[in-house]
Amino acid sequence: MVAAAPAALAQNAPPPMAAPAPAAPAHPAIEPKAVDLLKAASAALASAQTLSFHAVTTYEHAAANGQPLFFSTVSDVTMQRPDKLRVITIGDRTPDEFYYDGKTIMAYIPSADLVAIADAPPTVDQLLDDVWDKAAIYFPFSDVLASDPYAELSQNLHSAFYVGQSIAVGGVKTDMVAIAGDEAAGEIWLGAEDHLPRMIKVVYAHEPAHALYQVDFSNWKLGEKVEPAAFTSEKAAKAKHIPFATPDDPSPLPSLAPPTEKK
Repeated sequence: MVAAAPAALAQNAPPPMAAPAPAAPAHPAIEPKAVDLLKAASAALASAQTLSFHAVTTYEHAAANGQPLFFSTVSDVTMQRPDKLRVITIGDRTPDEFYYDGKTIMAYIPSADLVAIADAPPTVDQLLDDVWDKAAIYFPFSDVLASDPYAELSQNLHSAFYVGQSIAVGGVKTDMVAIAGDEAAGEIWLGAEDHLPRMIKVVYAHEPAHALYQVDFSNWKLGEKVEPAAFTSEKAAKAKHIPFATPDDPSPLPSLAPPTEKK
């Protein structure tokens, strides 16, 4: 019995104190190299008077049984700074067309021959907020359309670091940059030579499903002449007119956004 006493006492002894873990920094570092790459991409986009690109957007949406399903849309985008935009979208939703010529906004659903038309704000930056307020219209590539893309990407930025290089996206060498802020965490693949976005993947912190959103960019064209007629449509203007409305309206314009809140 005496021999067992040390073991019994050991069982009741307080555990040895572990060394205190180092305190995590309140905000992870923002690396200068990551910032430089993001600013270079922003400068390349902002300096282009006209730009166009092909975007494939893939987004996650839960089925009735909770299983994640993946849907894709394909958009051909043309913009002229500061006040013209055209977005033609097909894919796993109702195809739609969007035109903005600096004076008028037109959102057109060809399959239903329906169009919503409204007076336009004076810039693309203001337009992106305006059409969200009018009808929950959201373009997942809107950051690259902004007059200052870096300002959009760096809002509430807590972390930005360089990941490395890749040759797996679009057949070009890219620099990978990871960023995180209050609302979202993502990774951006930027062309190593031209600094243009090739892919963006984002997860939103406050979305219950933590769904993944991805945009793949290709066929970039910067500085090419675009005719004014590209930013309007006679066919759309002759369609049956309906008002812009948000999705909770009893007779809304079909939403041009994925089935989720604005990101």
